[in-house]
Amino acid sequence: MAGAAQPPKRGLQPPHRPRFAPVDREKTCPLLLRVFTKAGSHHVSDDFAVRGKEPKDEVQIYTWKDASLRELTDLVKEVAPAARRKNAKLSFAFAYPDKRGRFIVREVGQTFAFGNGRLDDKILAELGFEIGDYLDVAIM
Repeated sequence: MAGAAQPPKRGLQPPHRPRFAPVDREKTCPLLLRVFTKAGSHHVSDDFAVRGKEPKDEVQIYTWKDASLRELTDLVKEVAPAARRKNAKLSFAFAYPDKRGRFIVREVGQTFAFGNGRLDDKILAELGFEIGDYLDVAIM
């Protein structure tokens, strides 16, 4: 159509972010989240390579896919004394097998142990969590 106004061109579009409806925690069964903590750094992918020989510093948490990193930070603080330090920073990563069965450890966010100065407060579903993934938490 000659003379039709074209919409203005924009720069890069923000990535599509699907919206996740909150889970009705009264009606939805929680999932088992296997959480592995380590001071200083994340575990390496080889630490998860053999089923049954995962790292020993495991905490099992029942939660939902709409759990935020802040919620998980508070739960980790209950069981890991290093996470209770005032200046502690927690780095979260998912550990999961790739298509060939080799584990990948992918960092997904960070929080501070105490609420002021939050870094990320996304929920598991937004970060691409799938049931069966492990959560690896580096406490720095």
